[in-house]
Amino acid sequence: MKKTTLLFMVFIAAIVRHAAAYDIHDETLRYRVMYKWGLINKQAGSVTIDTESTGDGFFNSKLTGRSASWADHIYSVRDTLLGRVNATTYEPVFYEKIAREDGDYKHDRITFHRKGQDVIGKCHRVKRRKKDSIDTVIDTTLHATGMTVDILSAFYYMRHLDYARMKPGESVKATIFSGKKKELLRITYHGVQSIEIDRKNVETYYITFTFTSDEGKKSSDDMFAWISTDPRRVPLKMKGNLPIGSIQCFLED
Repeated sequence: MKKTTLLFMVFIAAIVRHAAAYDIHDETLRYRVMYKWGLINKQAGSVTIDTESTGDGFFNSKLTGRSASWADHIYSVRDTLLGRVNATTYEPVFYEKIAREDGDYKHDRITFHRKGQDVIGKCHRVKRRKKDSIDTVIDTTLHATGMTVDILSAFYYMRHLDYARMKPGESVKATIFSGKKKELLRITYHGVQSIEIDRKNVETYYITFTFTSDEGKKSSDDMFAWISTDPRRVPLKMKGNLPIGSIQCFLED
């Protein structure tokens, strides 16, 4: 019991030490999604993220993403993510994902319940492949300890960390819930890096995301992000590798 309590204290201390003065405010961020493979560099879609404070200590977030018309012929994507997040701790209370990808349909809902450091995620998934005529329904209960996020709230949590006080190579861990599984998310800071955005050089915090399963095996490819060093902490560029080429997102504002 004492050992468990000590681990909790160490984890909380790490989170507090990395907490920044970043505050959520209403915003709309638009990204162009580029597909890059060798000399090919073509816009494959777009993403919009809306943030709205509700005045009660929480904020609502909505992400919409869609593939470009030419990409629809190869792999059509229409995704909507919805979330409600605590504006102080950046912990989610609700997450929803409605995905229509290449003819498949998937609808996930997660409600988060916390008691101290214990987190329970009640996950409800409805899915239907394009070749199926009926839905498959899956209900799952996920358990975690400490900081726990979903895909959408992780977007804000990574902006909340105080990279100016971190050393290159330093990392922070959190649990991430999806529609039916949990992963360990490690956010690693690699230092300040200058990148070119719309022909302008911008100073950014360069970070990577690593996803592993309970068994310690890598469960997803790494993701990369470059966040502005100003108080807004806006992700200016994000990147994920594909079996062939990569997907890169660039802020349009």
